[in-house]
Amino acid sequence: MNFFAKIAEGLKKTRQALGFNLKKLFKIGIFNDNFYEEMSDILISADVGTDTTEEIIEQLKEKIKEGRVTSADKAADCLKQVLTEILEDETLNVTPPAIITVVGVNGVGKTTSIGKLAYYFSKQKYSVVVAAGDTFRAAAADQLDIWADRAEVRIIKQHEGSDPAAVVFDAINSAKSKKTDIIIVDTAGRLHNKKNLMEELKKIYRVVDREYPSAQKINLLVLDATTGQNALSQCAIFDDAIDIDGIILTKLDGTAKGGVVLAVVSQLGLPVYFVGVGEGIDDLIPFDANSFIDSIL
Repeated sequence: MNFFAKIAEGLKKTRQALGFNLKKLFKIGIFNDNFYEEMSDILISADVGTDTTEEIIEQLKEKIKEGRVTSADKAADCLKQVLTEILEDETLNVTPPAIITVVGVNGVGKTTSIGKLAYYFSKQKYSVVVAAGDTFRAAAADQLDIWADRAEVRIIKQHEGSDPAAVVFDAINSAKSKKTDIIIVDTAGRLHNKKNLMEELKKIYRVVDREYPSAQKINLLVLDATTGQNALSQCAIFDDAIDIDGIILTKLDGTAKGGVVLAVVSQLGLPVYFVGVGEGIDDLIPFDANSFIDSIL
C-alpha cells in the first residue's frame, strides 16, 4: 500500500468523526458565528486542542473574508489550506554516521517503533544497529531483539539492570568497527528505582557526545495518539532534559481523535516525522501533510 492508502485506512476513525462532521457543517453554507462555534466544537472533540483550534478558526475567517467565499466547496478548500500551512512537511534527513536516540514513556510503542524504524532505514539501504538501552524494564531487550530480527539488523544488549550508557558505549564501538551507518538507541520510559530518568538520559547523551562527536545526533520522541492532549505534556518533560528534534506519533489507527497531529505540530513547534498506522513492521511511515489532510477531509 502507498502512503495515502495506508494513512487513509489508518485514519478511518478520525475521518468518520472529524471529516464527516465538518462536511455536514460546510454543506450549510452560512459562515456566521454559529458556523465557527460549531466548527470549534468539532475540532476540539477531535483533540486538535483549544489553542490550535482558535488559530485555525481565525485563519479560516481571514481566508473566507479575503476571498469573499460564499460556496461550501471553496470554504472547505480554505480550511484545507489552513491545515496544510499548520502542518508543513519536514523530512527527516539522515547523514551517516548518525545516532538516533528514541525516548518516550512506557506504553507508547517506543520499542516497537524502534524496530519499525530500523526496518525503514534498512530498506533505504542503510546499515543499522540498535542499542537496547532500556535495561530497567523486564524483557525490554528481548522484545527489541525480536524486532531487530524481523528488521534483519544487529542488536547490542546487556543483562537486565545494567547501565544503559554502557550499552550505548558498546553500540558506538561496534558501529565504528563495522562502519555502520545508523545507531538507533532505545531508552527507558521509567525506572524501577529512585534514580532520576532524565539524569539517566543525560548520561546517555554525554556518552554519545564524547564517544562519537562526528556523528549526526537526532532525538525522537514517541507519543501515543490515543492519549490526546496528555501527549503534549510528556513532550515538555523530555524536551526540558534533552532537545527533541521531532515526533513519532503511534497508534493513529486506534483513535477517532487524529486531530492531535495538528496540536502536536502547532503547540510543540516540532515536526511529526513518522506516524504509526498499524501493527506490521512496515506500518511506521514518513508523515505527509497533504495525504493526511486529504484522508480526513
